[in-house]
Amino acid sequence: MAAIWAGIDAGKAHHHCVAIDESGRRLLSRRVANDEPELLELLADVQAGGRSDLGYRPGRRRGLPGHHAPGQPRPAAPLHLRPGIHRASESYHGEGKTDAKDAAVIADQVRVRRDLYPLRTGDDTVIDLKILTGRRMDLVADRTRTVNRLRAQLTGIFLGVEQALDLTNTGPLTLITGYQTPAAVRRIGVKRLETWLRNRHVLRPDRLAETAVQAAERQQTSLPGEKLAATLVHTLAKEVMSLNQQVAELDKAIEARFRDHRTFEVITSMPGLGVILGAEFLAATGGDMTAFGTADRLAGFGGVAPVPRDSGKLSGNLRRPQRYNRRFQRVFYTSALFSIRHCDESRRFYDRKRAEGKRHTQAVLALARRRVNVLWALLRDGRCYEPAPPARAAA
Repeated sequence: MAAIWAGIDAGKAHHHCVAIDESGRRLLSRRVANDEPELLELLADVQAGGRSDLGYRPGRRRGLPGHHAPGQPRPAAPLHLRPGIHRASESYHGEGKTDAKDAAVIADQVRVRRDLYPLRTGDDTVIDLKILTGRRMDLVADRTRTVNRLRAQLTGIFLGVEQALDLTNTGPLTLITGYQTPAAVRRIGVKRLETWLRNRHVLRPDRLAETAVQAAERQQTSLPGEKLAATLVHTLAKEVMSLNQQVAELDKAIEARFRDHRTFEVITSMPGLGVILGAEFLAATGGDMTAFGTADRLAGFGGVAPVPRDSGKLSGNLRRPQRYNRRFQRVFYTSALFSIRHCDESRRFYDRKRAEGKRHTQAVLALARRRVNVLWALLRDGRCYEPAPPARAAA
């Protein structure tokens, strides 16, 4: 049976598929709607011509081309193309860009390349964690933007409170939902403000009330536009509190779903890798370490391993990679920072790298690289982290 390679350039509303044979001759070129019956018909037509491999570049969208309905025919080896595959089109004839050309390039790359890996859908727990952690990242970004807007508005009317209080905490946010201007804070006074805060279950209301009144006493000037700005401050503070509540509820959902995964105890036993970072690790990697083969490939995937940049007589040059999973790197970089504060072994490793002359960022990345090896070994052996590794049995 003749071998056929097919490439799909995926879009939101339509996809374009091109199928080629062993010589690169185009056998099929078709534009189809992003609709399951049409896609199943397309896959059946491709497979009717012979044994087929499908190259799929999903980009940032979830869609049907990379999946199949139970009992329906599917390509022999669906392959995932890395995001940089679009650069390969520069080596093909012509400067024009069309969906048909992109699909043909994808099909040809699947035909000639041997470094592509099968597309893995992952289990239900990992897919749920991808959705939940992605939603959490969106909410955290929205909260950061809203806090920045809140600070900008508050700086224009009540600079002292903006400088003295942390506007990401519930107490200060509760305060400025009721009193946004220095005059309003001065009128209520320390005692009544403390009572008002205590009735709303704010922690340490006495210290918060005293700090706010002191800041109000230092600003006696009423600024133009203060009334309208105070209304906006009230609205933005409410939005931040609402986002905090949504993030807290989402964290509970993430923990509950993460506990269902078989590697929960192993991942969370690593110092610095809590529930959220551990769930993001699963979401970034898919939870299947066999897809990477070695710890070195996993580190390269996350951008915590340097890559060589040698040419001619120049050798031994290493640089930071340009193409890697940013989410994975953020997980291990952040967890390395936490482990420096809470794990003696990590702290000693970091101090040793600093003593060798490395900058802070370099030392943290070196620690993150070492921690990839540790987590890889833990997941491979199915055991939890211990400060001292278990001794090998004597032969």
